[in-house]
Amino acid sequence: MTTEDSTQPSTIVHVDASQACCDDTWEAAYQRFESPEEEVAKFRRRLRWFGADRWDRALSIVELFCGRGNGLVAWRQLGFTNLEGADLSEPLLAEYTGPAKCYVADCRRLPFEDSSRDVLVVQGGLHHLPDLPGDLEQTLAEAHRVLKRGGRFLAVEPWNTPYLQFVHAVTALPAARRSWGKLDAFQQLYEHERDTYDNWRGRPEEILALFRARFHVERETARWGKLCFLGRKQ
Repeated sequence: MTTEDSTQPSTIVHVDASQACCDDTWEAAYQRFESPEEEVAKFRRRLRWFGADRWDRALSIVELFCGRGNGLVAWRQLGFTNLEGADLSEPLLAEYTGPAKCYVADCRRLPFEDSSRDVLVVQGGLHHLPDLPGDLEQTLAEAHRVLKRGGRFLAVEPWNTPYLQFVHAVTALPAARRSWGKLDAFQQLYEHERDTYDNWRGRPEEILALFRARFHVERETARWGKLCFLGRKQ
C-alpha cells in the first residue's frame, strides 16, 4: 500500500489493457526490500536533489511507470497538487489512494495532448522496457511530445557503477543474503527482471545518447548505482 490518506478516492482512467507486471514472488520480495514509507522518503530525497522543492507548486506533473503511486505521494508531500500517473498495471494503480488521476496506459503511447505538461518523471521504470533501443526511443519521443517548451524530464534508473557491481557481487553470496534479508530481497528482484535489467545496464552510451538527443541536459550524474538525469525540452 502507499502512504497516502486511505480516505482519499483515486481516479483510474483506462486507456490501454492492463498488463501484469509481477508475480507473487516478486511482490513479496519488493515488500521485504523497501516499505512504502521508505520508498516515499527516498523519492523525496531524489526530488530535492533535482531541485524540485524550489519549483512552482502549480506545475503539471506526470509520473510515468508510477506503479502503486509512492512517487505521487512524494510530490504531494513537497506541496505539488497538479499530479497524474501512468502505468500498465491496474492492480498496482489500485493500491494508490491519493487524489492524483492515474491512467492505465502504455508510456510509449501517452494519452496526453502535445505540449500539455510541465514535468514528466520516471523513477525506475525504463529498465523494464523489453526492446532497447526501440522502446526507449519511443518513450522519450512521447515524453518530448507531451512536454511544454522548457518542460523538464527527470529519470532515475539503475546504472552499472562500481558500487552496483559490488552489490551484485555480494548478493551472489548465499551467506550474505542469509545475514541480511534486504540483500536476499534485492537478489530475488534481480532474478525476476534479469533480462531487461542486464540489457539496460549493458548499454550506457546508447541510452545516454538517446536522452541527450531529446533533452538539453541540466543535471546528469551516475553514482551509487543510479543514473540521475534532468533535461529540458528546448
